[in-house]
Amino acid sequence: MKLSDFDFDLPEGLIATRPARPRTAARLLVADDAGLHDLRVSDLPGLLRAGDMLVLNNTRVIPARLNGTRRRATPQGEAVAKVEVTLLEPAATGWRALARPLRKLRVGEVIRFGEQLAGTVVLMTETDLVLAFDSSGADFEAALAQVGAMPLPPYIAAQRAPDEQDRDDYQTVFARHAGAVAAPTASLHFDAALLDAIRAKGVGMTEVTLHVGAGTFLPVKVDDVASHRMHAEWGEVTPEAAAAINAARAAGGRIIPVGTTALRLIESAATPDGTLAPFRGTTDIFIYPGYRFRATDGLMTNFHLPKSTLLMLVSALMGPERIRQIYDHAVVNNYRFFSYGDASLLLP
Repeated sequence: MKLSDFDFDLPEGLIATRPARPRTAARLLVADDAGLHDLRVSDLPGLLRAGDMLVLNNTRVIPARLNGTRRRATPQGEAVAKVEVTLLEPAATGWRALARPLRKLRVGEVIRFGEQLAGTVVLMTETDLVLAFDSSGADFEAALAQVGAMPLPPYIAAQRAPDEQDRDDYQTVFARHAGAVAAPTASLHFDAALLDAIRAKGVGMTEVTLHVGAGTFLPVKVDDVASHRMHAEWGEVTPEAAAAINAARAAGGRIIPVGTTALRLIESAATPDGTLAPFRGTTDIFIYPGYRFRATDGLMTNFHLPKSTLLMLVSALMGPERIRQIYDHAVVNNYRFFSYGDASLLLP
């Protein structure tokens, strides 16, 4: 398989820069044995069966985009320069981060983000750095909430800056555990009323945690897809979540992750016979056509970037030719794409 096998033409006007309102008004393209069906996310309860199990990712996105300043003594006095920082993931001595301009920074230099937060550069590489902040735990989260902005995906950030509305829009209603720097976007379509309607249908729901990293947006740079190496992300499937999923499967229910992040995590935790074991740690699982799914019977997900690992994942689930048909239908019918876009329900 070549990278070009996962390319398609997408009109720029179909890239969503704001979500549908209300959340459940987003369109939902359902692909099942009967064909393709143009519905709304609000129709989801009627598409599920009593005994099915939805798997939700309860990670919380942190406001990881920071604007700071550094001060440096010069022969003429003191020079002040702006620094843009995007946090990526926790590191042993702080947070790994992108910075601009990276090459002008030095180890030991302090970057101040307003009055609430400061970070010291403790490590530099060719591509990023590690910052040790002057607070931790709840104090760090509180300071970050004051000075940070939501880390919108590059294709949105290129068109507009994040604002206060994104603090709500780019967060799921069941976000609990802070640590993601990108949202599990299929879950952004849910609100409390939809969750209640799903429960009333007799559908189970359980939560797992995968802290989505910025690597989810990294382009695939190799032509031979099989040689690509995935970024690692931290996740957890609790014993309670594993037991709930296993019980639903044993009773004949379908296991349907909401989002590729939840899918990647339960596939990482699954044994060859599909039984889920508790899991806590990092996963770099790469799912592309030819992969044998262990625990997944369907998937609710948004529409993904051309040549992306996420497009490869849905191609593995549905088959490359079927995905091309689904995406052609979505483009012709003006579905909205990517993080703030519409959704699909894929039932192979």
